[in-house]
Amino acid sequence: MAATTMDAQTDATASTPDARIAALRARIDEIDSAIVALWLERAKISQEVGATRVAAGGTRLVLSREREILDKFRGALGEDGTQLALLLLRAGRGRL
Repeated sequence: MAATTMDAQTDATASTPDARIAALRARIDEIDSAIVALWLERAKISQEVGATRVAAGGTRLVLSREREILDKFRGALGEDGTQLALLLLRAGRGRL
């Protein structure tokens, strides 16, 4: 009977990390889905801003605004933030 109890405890202990990992991965998947949805929404809004600005006779790009975004992301996330901001900017305005 002691062996059975030990096996049950071992199984429970082994499944706990697996269950925790599965739960964490499920949350990561939820976050990834939200990031993708927000990315697409941001790009669409940014494209609309650009189109509206151009239709009103403005420039396609506003470099001061891009600098603000780069600085904000770099400040929050470091050098990786700069790379993320550049990708976000490109998604909204296209390649330069």
